Amino acid sequence: MKLLKWLGRNPLFLATVVIPTTLAAIYFGLIASDIYISESRFMVRSPQKPVAAGALGTLLQGAGFARTLDDQYAVSDFILSRDALRELNDEMGLAKKFSDPNIDLANRFAALEWWDKSFEALHRYYQRRISLDLDSRSSITVLRVSAFTPQDAQNINRRLLAMSERLVNEMSERSREDIVRFAQNEVKAAEERAKAAALAVAAFRVDKSVVDPERQSAFQLQQLGKLQEELIATKTQIAQVRSVSPENFQIAPLVTRQAALQKEIDAELARIAGRGGSLINKATGYMQVALEREFAEKQLATALTLLETARDEAQRQQLYLDEVVQPNLPDYPSEPRRLRSIAVVLLVGLVVWIILELLIAAVREHLD
Repeated sequence: MKLLKWLGRNPLFLATVVIPTTLAAIYFGLIASDIYISESRFMVRSPQKPVAAGALGTLLQGAGFARTLDDQYAVSDFILSRDALRELNDEMGLAKKFSDPNIDLANRFAALEWWDKSFEALHRYYQRRISLDLDSRSSITVLRVSAFTPQDAQNINRRLLAMSERLVNEMSERSREDIVRFAQNEVKAAEERAKAAALAVAAFRVDKSVVDPERQSAFQLQQLGKLQEELIATKTQIAQVRSVSPENFQIAPLVTRQAALQKEIDAELARIAGRGGSLINKATGYMQVALEREFAEKQLATALTLLETARDEAQRQQLYLDEVVQPNLPDYPSEPRRLRSIAVVLLVGLVVWIILELLIAAVREHLD
C-alpha cells in the first residue's frame, strides 16, 4: 500500500520507469516471438596455378584468373539483393512465412505497415533478417539468417548458399568464356594480318617483277665481280701485247672485248644501283613488306599460344564456393534476450527519471 501511495505521489517515476518496464515485461515475457538464427561460414576460393611469365601471364591474370575478395564481396551483395529475395520468395514463400499471424506484430512483415506489402517493403524486411560479416584476413564470410522457426532459418541459409554457389559458377564460366573469346579474336585478327602481309609480298613481286631482290642483287654482284675480273685480265693482256709488239693484230680484238665488258659492267651497275627500277630500290620496298609479313607471322604464333593456354585454363574451375561451416539447425532461440531487454528498459527508465527529477528540482530552486 505504501508503494502504491508513493507511486501515486510520484507520477513521473510511474511514467518513466514503472509503465515502460511493465510493458517491456509483458511484451518480452509473453508476446515477443522466438527468433532462431542459423549460421554458416563460406569462402570463395580460386586455385593458385602458376601461369606463364611475361605479357601472356599478365594477360591471363588480368583477365580474372586469380581473384578472391572481389568475388567474395560480389556474393555478399547478391545474398542481400532483390534477385536473391525474389528467388527465395518464389521457392519458399517468404512473404507468407513472415506474415504468419503467430508472429508478434513488432516482428511480423507488414503488420504495422499493412498498407505497404510491396516487394520493396519485403526487401527491406528481408535485409533485417540477413547478416553478413566478412573477415578480410581469412576471406571467410559469416552468414546469419534469422527466422521464427529453426527449420526456416536453416532452409533459408542452405538455399542462399546454393544460390551463391551457382552465382560463383556462372561468374567462373563467364570468365572462361571471356578469356577464350578474347584469345579467339586475337587469333582471328592475327590471321587476317598475316594474310594481308602475304598478299602484300605477292603483289610486290608481281608489280616489280622480282622474287627476292636481296638474293637477286647478291647474284648480280657475283656476276659483276666476274665481269670486272675479266675486264682487268683483258686490260692486262692488252698492256702486255702492246709492250712487246705495239702493232700486233691481237690488240684490236682485245680492245673490242674491253669495250664490250665495260658496257656490260655499266649495264649491271645500272640494274643493281641505278635509279628507278634498280634492285636496291626494289630491295628497300621488299624489305618493308617482308618485315611486315614476319611480324604478322610472329603475332599469329603468339595469339595461337595464348588461345591454347586460355583453353587449358578453361578446363579448370576458376572459382568455387567452399562451405567452411554448414548451416546449423538452432535448437534454442537466440532472440529476443528477454531478461536483458527488460533490464535495459528498467535502467533507461531509471536514468530518465533521475535526470528529469534533477531538472525539475533545479527549476523549482530557480523559481524560489
